[in-house]
Amino acid sequence: MLLRRGSEALLPIYQNRVFHSEERSLSHWQVAQELAEHTIAWKRGAVDAAMYKGRVRRLEAYVLRYGAEVEITPRPFEDFVLVHMSLRGAAEVESDGQRIEVAEGRAALIAPKHAIQLRWHAGTEQLILKLPHALVHEVLERLGRDKLDFAPGCLIPSALTPQWEVLMQSVLGVMRLPTDAGLSSLWLDDLERNVALFALAHQGRDSLATSPLTPAPDHDRAGMSEEARRIDGALRFMQENMSAPLSLADIAAAAGVSVRTLNSLSNRHLGTTPMDALRNLRLDSVRHKLRLNPQAGVTETALEAGFGNLGRFASYYLERFGELPRHTAGQRDD
Repeated sequence: MLLRRGSEALLPIYQNRVFHSEERSLSHWQVAQELAEHTIAWKRGAVDAAMYKGRVRRLEAYVLRYGAEVEITPRPFEDFVLVHMSLRGAAEVESDGQRIEVAEGRAALIAPKHAIQLRWHAGTEQLILKLPHALVHEVLERLGRDKLDFAPGCLIPSALTPQWEVLMQSVLGVMRLPTDAGLSSLWLDDLERNVALFALAHQGRDSLATSPLTPAPDHDRAGMSEEARRIDGALRFMQENMSAPLSLADIAAAAGVSVRTLNSLSNRHLGTTPMDALRNLRLDSVRHKLRLNPQAGVTETALEAGFGNLGRFASYYLERFGELPRHTAGQRDD
């Protein structure tokens, strides 16, 4: 990870502090002025909010932290999209009814059309890039396209995160320079467009619309290929029957394909086996309930999600989320 909290590459932003406050209302107001109107619920942890800002022409970049765990509900963005990168900690994003987790070191593009909610864990610090729609439309025009077709939210594929960081370091490097440094305006235009093009072009397999943990919304199914519809049918069946003792043959029958074909399609489209996808669906369901429902018990929640062996469940949970389920439960509000 090239970019991390406090790294020298981020100095051009850290040197321009917008605010630092332990006051909730002031922090809320300051963030709303820079990004979007929103409501915020302060959860566990001490408030230690700060925002820093840098700018290169039409690109605005921020480093933001709240200190405490927070739940944020902004208005859908009207004329921009955001790229969030977790410098420290992690955040959960629910955009237009879909959900992703931005772990430390990962970057996610967020472009809600209807509704968005974010949950930042205590201590989380994010690098946020603001991409104006006007800049994205310039890129689309050059590609001969006229539709702004960002997914509501997606993780930039992990294999491409280093390339995203290199692009961001180029932007940060320009921020270091004095305004009279003599950089070519044409080159700066291309730098801006390349950043927008990267975000637009690399909505990969982690996009919400094609996540192995999320069936596509109904309005997106018409444009799917036959293979994608089969996989989506399998995902829907798994999600609707999560607590049942499903077999590979059950899932294949629901998708209308043979077991061999289902395995092939799953590896091609999801990057994993159907049964691993089912297990991940169940794990994500447990985590979501443990974080949101103060009354949910770990054992009961795991059993409801279809886990019969609680020892294996805890091992799988630790492998997927980096913590035991009881620790997730312990982070909830009392």
